This record gives sequence, structure tokens and C-alpha cells, in this order.
Amino acid sequence: MKNAISEDKQLDNYDISLLAALQRDGHATHQQIGEQIHLSPSQVSRRVQRLQAAGYIQRFVALLSPEAVGLGVRAVSYVALTRNSGDEGLVFEREIALIPEVLECYSIAGESDYILHIVVTDLRSLSESVLRRVTRIPGVGSVRSNIVLSCIKATTELPLEQLARR
Repeated sequence: MKNAISEDKQLDNYDISLLAALQRDGHATHQQIGEQIHLSPSQVSRRVQRLQAAGYIQRFVALLSPEAVGLGVRAVSYVALTRNSGDEGLVFEREIALIPEVLECYSIAGESDYILHIVVTDLRSLSESVLRRVTRIPGVGSVRSNIVLSCIKATTELPLEQLARR
């Protein structure tokens, strides 16, 4: 087993276990993580620093409950551009990045060009502020939205156990 990230950025089993532990609880101390994965706190600390420097760990955040903070309405919107030339796509992407209610935007292949994950306080906010702003972006041909009734699964944890099997 390797003890550090190698030059080709391969993860060893300790790295994978460390990343999995951080995904479950990013607030855990190096002591707590070390006990879970059988490394000393100083080894955990060095690995965390190395994983951050290598780009595996982007940042540490607190995951908030949208409902608890009053953002209980979610929607998934499908956006089709009139033409998907380079400029229209770039304009759309630049403008959509400025709308805070859009949590995620994915460029996709298929009938639509983009999928948006939107969170707002109420349906009026969805209609008046968010969707109206999206439809005003130059090059937007159509927007189809679906209201999320309930969340069946939502996770930020990547399936790292697949990496350990290789």
C-alpha cells in the first residue's frame, strides 16, 4: 500500500478511507478520523493537506437544510437555447451563474441544453424572479420546469468504495 499520493495522483486505501470519513463528517477532528482509519492524527493532518493541495478536497462547508431556512420549494428546469452556438452557450452560462437561486446548472445532451436545480421560498418567487430572469437571457428558446414534490435521495458523498476495489 502506498503511503502518499503518487505522482500520477493515485489514491491509496488510506486516502480513500480518509476522504470517505471526511465526506461523512467534515467537522471530525484528525484524532477521530485517525481512530477510524488507523492512522495517527499527524498522518491524517499531512494527508488532508496533501489531498487539498492535489485538488481532491475542494473546500469544507456546512450543509444547510433548505426547509429550515425557508427555502422549501425546489424545481428542476430544462432549458433549450434557440441555437447552441458557442456564444449563446457562453452568455447563458455567464448569466445563470449570477442567479443565486440556481444551485446547480448542468450542460446536457438531448432535447434540452441545460438542467437547472432551483431552490426558492415559494412558487411566486420561482415564477416571478427566477424563471422570468432565465427566460430573459439572450438565446433562451424554452424553459420547462417541474416542481419537486419530495426528495427521495440527496447526498454529497461520492461512492469512494468503488475506488478501493480497483
